[in-house]
Amino acid sequence: MLEHILSPETLFRFAINITAMVVLVFGLFYRRYRDKELVTAASLFNVFAFGVLTVLSMVDFSLAAGFGLFAILALFTLRSEPISKVEITYFFGSITIAVICSVHGTGLPFVGLIVSLVLLGAWVLDHPRILQSSDGVKITLDKIDPHALSDTEAMRKDLSMRLGVDVMSYQITALDYINDMARINVFFRKQ
Repeated sequence: MLEHILSPETLFRFAINITAMVVLVFGLFYRRYRDKELVTAASLFNVFAFGVLTVLSMVDFSLAAGFGLFAILALFTLRSEPISKVEITYFFGSITIAVICSVHGTGLPFVGLIVSLVLLGAWVLDHPRILQSSDGVKITLDKIDPHALSDTEAMRKDLSMRLGVDVMSYQITALDYINDMARINVFFRKQ
């Protein structure tokens, strides 16, 4: 098995994996969002997943064991702090690259093509010029506005005035009547 792990094909797959992960996590995500913690986690998880999946692709691995592995990953995500949709998407992208590169049975040109398409898709779909006109922020209000739920247009205008931006929409994520606080996701454009 050691000869198989150290074979030129496996080493080339690892090189494709590392190169693609660096482009995705460091070249795209970090340059756009500057989240060092997620970059570290996603890149290490990519390397670990590549190692595990490379070994598993060389042994007789049952479907039940595969479901067990995903159950462990699900428990991991339930125990960790919440992360944004963009962060989880890049994290999943890092794992996807590891899976594509580590599973034997596909030719190296096909692996290179699929990984290139994944990177191209991430670059295009999360390009700053695609959604440059809108942004989002999570805020906490120290007082629940009386029209927060009953008059969404008045609440939108009030948020626009308070924040000095054009609020396109908002989403109330929590209302705490005991502490008189509201947590809101606000989606806006700069005026």
